[in-house]
Amino acid sequence: MIISSRDNATVKEIRKLKEKKYRKNKFIVEGIKMIQEAINEKQNIELIVIKEGTDVNLDFSDYKVIYVTGRVFNDLTDVVSPQGILAVINKKEKAEIDKNADYIVALEGIQDPGNMGTILRTLDSAGINQIIVSKDTVDCFSPKVIRSTMGAIYRINVIEVNNLSETLKGLKNNGFEVVVTSLRTDNSIYDVDYLKKVVVIGNEANGVSKEIMDIADKKVKIPMLGRTESLNASVATGILVYEYVRQKLIK
Repeated sequence: MIISSRDNATVKEIRKLKEKKYRKNKFIVEGIKMIQEAINEKQNIELIVIKEGTDVNLDFSDYKVIYVTGRVFNDLTDVVSPQGILAVINKKEKAEIDKNADYIVALEGIQDPGNMGTILRTLDSAGINQIIVSKDTVDCFSPKVIRSTMGAIYRINVIEVNNLSETLKGLKNNGFEVVVTSLRTDNSIYDVDYLKKVVVIGNEANGVSKEIMDIADKKVKIPMLGRTESLNASVATGILVYEYVRQKLIK
């Protein structure tokens, strides 16, 4: 059967997931590659939606599949040129912060979905499998972020905290030092040993808040030889993460 009504109960539930307030327990991924990777990563796929006439060369016999008309699918998709297939995935159970890690990235108020997706991909490439995000950070499970992670979202525990400063204080009590980026310091990122550190990346426009600055054990900046004074948040994160990787490889 091909569902043709936009008022179908299942269709209405999927459509709700385009809004953050309905994505508490599940989210949408689109495209063959993202769904294939979800299967490979053993994600909890609740449902697969295929637009009528779409050629799909994958075995979905282990999953619930529904077929919809092009009109209905276009109402569900968030992509300008969709591939005609999407999946609803149940989120993993909420993870606790792994305090045995030797390096943690925390985000304060990051707003750009592209930055968020790139940061998650960067962490995944460095073998870092968790991230702490403040409540006012962009939703890691929004369609735009999901697409830009290129599958990294499946491998990283996203830990949203209501009070970032209290969370950081708790980590300090567990042996971590808090590192923030700041233009008001002479300390380079290359002057720090990144063992047992929490690196905080601040909002694209305003940087790290004064409240978090006051908690920080170390303030560092990325040396720049040109006239540009600051870098994109995801680029800055990549530089800091790969300084940690460099130090880890040397050791």
